[in-house]
Amino acid sequence: MSLNTVEVHEVVLVDPDAGEITARSPLQLFWRRFRKDRVAISALGFIVALIVVALAAPLIIKALNLQPLNTPNTNELDVFGQPSGPSSVHPLGVDELGRDILARIIYGARVSLEVAFISTGLAVIAGVTAGTLAGFLGGWLDTTISRTMDVVLAFPILLLAIGLSSACTLGNGCLGGLINPGRTTLIFVIALSSWPYIGRIIRGQVLSLREKEFVEASRSLGATNSRIMRREILPNLVAPIIVYSSLVLPTNILYEAALSFLGVGVQPPTASWGQMIATAAPIFDSAWWYMLFPGIALVVTVLAFNLVGDGLQDALDPRSTNK
Repeated sequence: MSLNTVEVHEVVLVDPDAGEITARSPLQLFWRRFRKDRVAISALGFIVALIVVALAAPLIIKALNLQPLNTPNTNELDVFGQPSGPSSVHPLGVDELGRDILARIIYGARVSLEVAFISTGLAVIAGVTAGTLAGFLGGWLDTTISRTMDVVLAFPILLLAIGLSSACTLGNGCLGGLINPGRTTLIFVIALSSWPYIGRIIRGQVLSLREKEFVEASRSLGATNSRIMRREILPNLVAPIIVYSSLVLPTNILYEAALSFLGVGVQPPTASWGQMIATAAPIFDSAWWYMLFPGIALVVTVLAFNLVGDGLQDALDPRSTNK
């Protein structure tokens, strides 16, 4: 999926009632297109609600009178010592230790969003910086950065995560304690594997932008390369950065869940959707709710982010038919 950079011009309209000329900024044009996409708006509403729930997790747990997050309670198990299903006390049932599943799903949302947003932010910063430098300056720097991207893209992320997790469990971790097992390693691995995707896209955009007339005009006025990249190139990269960031986010949520499922992500007793699904797999035949509800939360969240990303792409593309 690609997004070509197109210059957005201000639209001037005549108000027939006031007899005055009004204008819409690019931001107003974007919102006018985006709000017509009801599916994207609904998905955005879900994401906002999910963020609020994740931030207010302790208050919500207390308001719903749910069992504390990591407190095992064998009294909540059935007579055979197995997890009990949904009830009025535990709307989504309990796990094999008697912990409330709804409470763990709510806290799992906090972990998934935190890892996804931080890793995506780091990947965007690294990718935009590398792609802009490579595309604008060219030469040996472009070759070096491009080949580095190819190497990183060729490396299997799961193998890298397993290796780092195993290596960083010894002593004080890796890089002098900067990278430790768990959430820090997870963010580092996901960001390291994501930045080349954004970097290659930004490089292609910059290769096209640097030949535009406004760049030549700025250079003829004596502007330095750093000023041209900062004042002329970067503002024209806002749209692709927003679109591809929104598309990388759900992928990183899946990465977090997959790595936690394999046991090299978030470590117990911290709640994680992937970890909950992995724990539920051996008892799925007798405790289906333990796998079903975290799985639904993961699928719906990833779907919502993808729908918002598609809506953003359509709204930021002036050639879109959704006017």
